[in-house]
Amino acid sequence: MAAESAGPLTLQLALDPADVDDWAWDDLLAQQQSPSPFMRHAYLQAMQASGSATAETGWQALFPLLWRHGPDGRELLAACPLYVKSHSYGEYVFDWAWARAYAEHGLDYYPKALIAVPFTPVPGSRLLARSDHWRLALLEVARALCADYGLSSLHLLLGDGNDQATASANGLMLRDGVQFHWQNRSQLQPDTADWHSFDDFLGSLRQDKRKKIRAEQRKVQEAGVQFRWARGKEIPAEDWAFFYRCYERTYLEHGNAPYLTPAFFARMAESLADNWLLFIAEREGDPIACSLIGLHLDPSGKPLVAYGRYWGALERVDCLHFDACYYQPLQWCIEHGVQRFEGGAQGEHKMARALVPSPTWSAHWLAHPEFARAVGRFLEREKAGVAAYQEELQLRSPFRASSAASVTATKLR
Repeated sequence: MAAESAGPLTLQLALDPADVDDWAWDDLLAQQQSPSPFMRHAYLQAMQASGSATAETGWQALFPLLWRHGPDGRELLAACPLYVKSHSYGEYVFDWAWARAYAEHGLDYYPKALIAVPFTPVPGSRLLARSDHWRLALLEVARALCADYGLSSLHLLLGDGNDQATASANGLMLRDGVQFHWQNRSQLQPDTADWHSFDDFLGSLRQDKRKKIRAEQRKVQEAGVQFRWARGKEIPAEDWAFFYRCYERTYLEHGNAPYLTPAFFARMAESLADNWLLFIAEREGDPIACSLIGLHLDPSGKPLVAYGRYWGALERVDCLHFDACYYQPLQWCIEHGVQRFEGGAQGEHKMARALVPSPTWSAHWLAHPEFARAVGRFLEREKAGVAAYQEELQLRSPFRASSAASVTATKLR
């Protein structure tokens, strides 16, 4: 333990990601169990600099950073994206009922503390640390900040296994969830090769699922729609502009303003271009819809994981959403050796597109002891329900019998 505490320590509280050394943050992120591009410094800074996640929109950054100082300079030991929230929008792990219960008892649930990536339901490392010791110290700092600022609660969303162990050791209550992810064949069935084509992949599915996918793609093709894709710096400015038109329209059709501003995506095109893949659907040469996919790259630049992020359309075409958001990206993933495609939050319908259940979790601490006990009892009941739901989903595997057995065995390990 002496080595853990060697050298003077300081705590920095950053009210803006711009106040954080980008090289130190990204170097620490790269050492974690499950890094993703959405935890990169440039991504988090773009959230605030673009006006998307700011104090004015209910996301006040309060990033704790633990530094150790030595003769060769300072070293970042631990850090996390902590926000003081005045609402629960943009989180995708829902606690609205808890907020209502507080209000019904004359108590304030907001402001609360949140360790998460704004508007981004992608699992991955949240408590960035050089060791388990510093990860635990970081979470203790976050809880202390809740007391110092009079916050009702602390919530850690969609962390990795190390985060989960740390949260449990620190007394946070764990909450189970589920998302739907596609995995390449070598990930589902060890010692086998990845699918070499989209048709090869379709051949692993049950006949009814295979026929359904082919029928849906045929509807799109018969409507005269064709797809093209571009990645990184090859995405022209006019395609980014068209994407935002589609993205904005999707939100407005549901009666909401979009979370993310045009300035956010402008920053993505500039600072994280290689991490984005855009599919454009065209009819008679005119763009009518698009989907934007995030990419996690290995050090050589090879894409390892793809993430379904945003979609929108200016025209209605039957089954276009499924083709743009699932079939075209999956074909690209197979052709480029991507190991996993994450479909985002919720969406049981994704199972018919061969995205299978993948467990997720969050962790919660409530300052009020009686509410903490009540929430703890609720989470125990919910845990049993989520487990039963996942077991039921496993029985509905889209894969043929031999493949389904391997998928189930992989998921339950």
